[in-house]
Amino acid sequence: MPRIPLTWLGEHVELPATASALEVATDLSRVGLEEEALFGAQVTGPLVVGRVLELVKEPQKNGKTINWVRVDVGPEHNEDADDPKDPQPGEERPSRGIICGAHNFVEGDLVVVSLPGTVLPGDFAIAARKTYGHTSDGMICSGEELGLGPDPDGEDGIIVLGRGHARGLTAEPGDDAIALLGLADEVVEINVTPDRGYCFSMRGVAREYGHATGAAFTDPAAAVEITATEAGGVPVQLRDEAPLNGAEGCTRFVALEVEGVDPAAQTPRWMARRLTLAGMRPISLIVDVTNYVMLDLGQPLHAYDAEKLVGPITVRRARKGEELTTLDDVERTLDPEDLLITDAGGPAGDRVLGLAGVMGGEDTEVSSTTTSIVLEAATFDPVTVARTARRHRLPSEASKRFERGVDPQLPLIAAHRAAQLIVEHGGGTVPARVTDEGSVPAPTPISADLHDAERVVGIAYTDEQVTSSLEAIGCTVAREGEDGLLVTPPSWRPDLTIREDLVEEIARLVGYSQIPSVLPTAPGGRGLTVAQRGRRAARRALAEAGLVEVNSAPFVAGSVHDRLRYGTDDARREAVRILNPLSEDEPLLRTELLQSLLPTARRNLGRGEESVAIFQRGSVFRARGGQGAAPVPAAAQRPSEQELEAILAALPAQTGALAAVVGGASGPDSWQGEPAPWGWTDALDLARRAAAAVGAELEVRQTEHAPFHPGRAAELRVHTADGDSRVVGAAGELHPAVLKEFDLPARSAAFELDLEAVIAAAPAVVRAVPVPTYPPAKEDFAFVVEESVPASAVEAAIVVGAGDLAERVHLFDVFTGEQIGKGKKSLAFAIRLRSGEATLTAEQIGETRQRIIAAVQSAVGGVLRA
Repeated sequence: MPRIPLTWLGEHVELPATASALEVATDLSRVGLEEEALFGAQVTGPLVVGRVLELVKEPQKNGKTINWVRVDVGPEHNEDADDPKDPQPGEERPSRGIICGAHNFVEGDLVVVSLPGTVLPGDFAIAARKTYGHTSDGMICSGEELGLGPDPDGEDGIIVLGRGHARGLTAEPGDDAIALLGLADEVVEINVTPDRGYCFSMRGVAREYGHATGAAFTDPAAAVEITATEAGGVPVQLRDEAPLNGAEGCTRFVALEVEGVDPAAQTPRWMARRLTLAGMRPISLIVDVTNYVMLDLGQPLHAYDAEKLVGPITVRRARKGEELTTLDDVERTLDPEDLLITDAGGPAGDRVLGLAGVMGGEDTEVSSTTTSIVLEAATFDPVTVARTARRHRLPSEASKRFERGVDPQLPLIAAHRAAQLIVEHGGGTVPARVTDEGSVPAPTPISADLHDAERVVGIAYTDEQVTSSLEAIGCTVAREGEDGLLVTPPSWRPDLTIREDLVEEIARLVGYSQIPSVLPTAPGGRGLTVAQRGRRAARRALAEAGLVEVNSAPFVAGSVHDRLRYGTDDARREAVRILNPLSEDEPLLRTELLQSLLPTARRNLGRGEESVAIFQRGSVFRARGGQGAAPVPAAAQRPSEQELEAILAALPAQTGALAAVVGGASGPDSWQGEPAPWGWTDALDLARRAAAAVGAELEVRQTEHAPFHPGRAAELRVHTADGDSRVVGAAGELHPAVLKEFDLPARSAAFELDLEAVIAAAPAVVRAVPVPTYPPAKEDFAFVVEESVPASAVEAAIVVGAGDLAERVHLFDVFTGEQIGKGKKSLAFAIRLRSGEATLTAEQIGETRQRIIAAVQSAVGGVLRA
């Protein structure tokens, strides 16, 4: 986010003399530039000018020599806080005694003194303290300690007025050094939306401040004198043979030479100070000037060492296999979509100099011996620059601006401004020749209507408000007929392409505060929907069971399907690919919640957790065959039903899911011993808890389903209104290979439910059950059935056999072995019988047992185990 020093901003727009960072941020927020942070003066308190009256060098036992200095800091500040036993100097004026370890100043010099109560950068508070046998009553300051950076003359040590950091400054003891050195500058950091790229410059922010307050704006670009007007500069060739989406990678390239620069010239203190306040580190005069002009005007620049450059400069796409070592010392393999700056300096006559609009290379880097340079100022395609920066994970100040759109009228102006600053502070000359290859495309006019803003925003704007707002942002407005307008956007606003963009500008400049807030009236008595209550109930049930809710992003890598052991024909591989993903490593939308939940579990364990018990409710997505692009409806009225249907049809299939992952110890150690580990039965129980919370009951059947262990996985079903059942999820122990892939504890388990389907299957009406008054009868049964018979089928037969007397049926044991027979299993159920009319007799219980045994025999062929 750009940082705006107020004194720099005040050069381009009239700021009130007493304007604070908070007031400026408030004004900018009215035109859509939101405050990100405020930075006050880096130095506060009594920082004053002092004159060195006496300097006594005192060698110490450790071999170090310190200076005991008496300093006159003006009548208002001269207080002797030194120990009375120390000898007092014989001067008539009082002074302060200060210990100092630097040796680059002498008696009579004017220095900068921070008195007790001063706070220096880094929240470093100054106080009187006893040291080396004296009371040091303040501190004599260096440029580094005041946040001014290295001394321009390369001299380390104390600031001495008249040289170095303070060259040309004169003052008297006691004068305010904060104002003298420009240390009171406040800074506003703002948040710039992607469509407002011109606000990544002081020029753009000053223009917006003028819109917000009516203050007079002075365009710094208009004040730049163009001196080089002759053709014949460095030859440049624009050869983009594979433009992206039909857009040329470079539409304009300016190359301007500066000769005879003093390589020892230093960046002026005011410029270094401004760069530091804006968040950039001063490096050298040439580099600092290019950064300064970029921050001021918004046009990124690059400087080449002219002695290392071999013309012609060619702008082209990369060839497969080409490599480049960028200025950050990283060797990069280039992609054919990358736009490059090249010259003829390579072994084969072709050398890559840099990634266009992103970062330069090492071969032609400006160094401490550079005396002649070539300044590059170009207009690059935003999409090309954005893709290159993301592909190489190389965000830069230049790419931030190019990918949002840079004023195509700026290259020649910015190159001359930089050249003039270099000549002013580093000597040299600017030849009359210049290269300006390419062209500046004319902005496309937009047809609009005087009443568009009123129709879209809903409030009446006068004709004057409409035209004056558009003209204020730099548009040329021509009338067409009675109400028609033909609006030509300015070159620095590439975001203005349709009439709705103009409506937004009118609403913004007239003031968002003028738009009344009309809130819809909520209908009374409805409350939450059934689905909303169900989602909340399911989440609450898992939280009450001890799980922690997390929120993983829906983006996954293509490799996750293999890591979860999906089959080649698994429908969960049909993922939606995002055209412009946040990360190139995760370009797909998840088709199952576990795809993003398992990496989250791994991350928590990697940060020191010894067990995991997490859950998430979120959306999952499935691709639809033959999806086209969604239509973009007009903003003037509500989309039609046909448009809404087309938009929905273009979206991927989406549903809400609920998933959980548990593994490791289920609780903390205690004097009772180690807690039981989470297991597959816990995953099943948690799934049932969530379903029960929304009023549904799950049917469990054994299955094989990735990513679960083939022998410890369950298919989860619900009964539908038509009497059938449908699969709504799966639960069980995760496959050992999946556990290894995600570094999860042994025997970790999970479940995932289609929560929307579970909620839909819950009965609409919950019937109250009377409290029983008669005692229950408890019976146990063990039935031998075929291994393929699900326990739920046996349970259903038991309920049929018991009829109205069945209160609860619970499976408590499953047994297989030689005693049962090959292909058989034993299912043991605990059954509670109860009558609502009387206590059950032994005869009634016996008859019910016989009906249950017969029902199981008839339904699934089950035999009561002896």
